[in-house]
Amino acid sequence: MKKLAIVGYGKMGRLIESLAPEHDFSIHARVDVNDDSSAVRGADVAIEFTMPEAVAANVEKIAALGVPIVIGTTGWLKDMERVRASATRHNVAVVWSPNFSVGVNVFSRLVREAARMLADEPQYGAWAWEIHHHTKKDAPSGTLVKLVEEMKAGGFARPIDVSSNRAGAHPGTHEIGFDSAADTITLRHTARSREGFARGALQAAGWIIGKTGVHSFSDILFER
Repeated sequence: MKKLAIVGYGKMGRLIESLAPEHDFSIHARVDVNDDSSAVRGADVAIEFTMPEAVAANVEKIAALGVPIVIGTTGWLKDMERVRASATRHNVAVVWSPNFSVGVNVFSRLVREAARMLADEPQYGAWAWEIHHHTKKDAPSGTLVKLVEEMKAGGFARPIDVSSNRAGAHPGTHEIGFDSAADTITLRHTARSREGFARGALQAAGWIIGKTGVHSFSDILFER
């Protein structure tokens, strides 16, 4: 079996551990906050689910050990150049995504196409909304930011009203809407649990072994 290091042993780390055997992984190391990251040495790949402010330093330490990394943490993209530099310097691969759910990545493509088709229909306004559990740190989430970027990339140049809610234990719902005097179009993705995120990260971890460079999960999904 392939050897997996889990970096960040919270809810996502434990879920990844429980699902790893189904994806042909054995657990090589578990590294939590304040643990010695050298335990990652010898792993085939590491999956990182920690805190936004810790990502760049974690990538630097893990890449220096020659271990490729899947970054599941969100809210760290201001440090992307630092992450890219680490991957290049140590010739390892990094896979990142604002969301590792296969369904969300398909949803993103649908949102972009809807925005493209309505770009030249000025009677339609647009909104982007989400709800997540109360412990989620970033608002709007990386996923909602990405969905708005997809709308703009599709050519929708009019204002998009963006809002976020944080409450309870909700794993995540994202909604994109287009509204006119005549009708409303609503596109929505609802996660039932964190399992989809964990399985996507494990899928990316299996793909990244033996690769180099920085890749997004959507590239992996849609270039297969």
